[in-house]
Amino acid sequence: MAKEQSCGAFRTSIGGQALIEGILMRGVDKQSIVIRNQDGDLVTKVEELHLIKEKHPWLGWPFIRGVVNFIDSMAKGMKALTYSASFLPEEEQEEPSKLDQWIEEKVGSEKAEKIIIGIAMVMGLALAVGLFIFLPTLLVGLIPGLREGHDGLRTLLEGVVKIVILLAYMYGVSQMKDIKRLFSYHGAEHKTIFCYEHREELTVENVRKQSRFHPRCGTSFILVVAIISIFVFILVNAFLGVDNVFLRMLLKLCLLPVVVALTYELNRWLGRHDDLAFARVLSWPGKQLQHITTKEPDDSMIEVAITALKLVIPDVQGADAL
Repeated sequence: MAKEQSCGAFRTSIGGQALIEGILMRGVDKQSIVIRNQDGDLVTKVEELHLIKEKHPWLGWPFIRGVVNFIDSMAKGMKALTYSASFLPEEEQEEPSKLDQWIEEKVGSEKAEKIIIGIAMVMGLALAVGLFIFLPTLLVGLIPGLREGHDGLRTLLEGVVKIVILLAYMYGVSQMKDIKRLFSYHGAEHKTIFCYEHREELTVENVRKQSRFHPRCGTSFILVVAIISIFVFILVNAFLGVDNVFLRMLLKLCLLPVVVALTYELNRWLGRHDDLAFARVLSWPGKQLQHITTKEPDDSMIEVAITALKLVIPDVQGADAL
């Protein structure tokens, strides 16, 4: 395992996402998708990024941009994941559902893709809300004696249950063969970005020696959301005093955008100041989660990550600084 390192003087805003046998890298003004196909060749795709804040600058303001970027990243990530799945052998590809076929017949393939991705996002969010908001609240609500006068303890227990469910879920999926490869590509993405931030030449040898635990990881973001939600709900409910289980679920759902916005700003700050001891302490839990969500990549995976990163490095040096 690579020794953990600091990012050094330069911290890039470039980020990535592991795909099925590939990697998405998102830069300042473009994103790349690089897939290794069945023949072992690299298939590359580069797209210009058109951010919504270009038309509506206020959506790029602090504490608003977090929610906007979260939704945008989910949409682009889902689309890229769907694209990477199209390179699987035909026998491994899922047959389109009757709903997918019906949508495509009604609106055409291009619009159908957007609708299907939108449905997948909604279903994914619904699953996350059910598992990590509703279920912990419901389970702790069943404990006798915690309904009144113990709101702080009750909220803390809900947070602990939420984190336990998250860790169990992550560990469970990490044991699946295909997910292990996905997490190895995730490790390759982190290592390559670290190599770039250290201003070393992007070679397989240089990338291999880097750490796979990066302070600005998207999966770390999920854990930090869970932790911050505990403190936000304790603070808000101190004024509102909501005891009913279902009202607590509704309140947590309403507070979710606030939690995402706060977490996004905190992650940005941690990314820029990871040389500070205080920042390293705050980012420690997220890095521990990466022991599950990243695996050591092989050289072929590193080659994919290097190719993807090179395609989004800006022409002007430092234009991607965080």
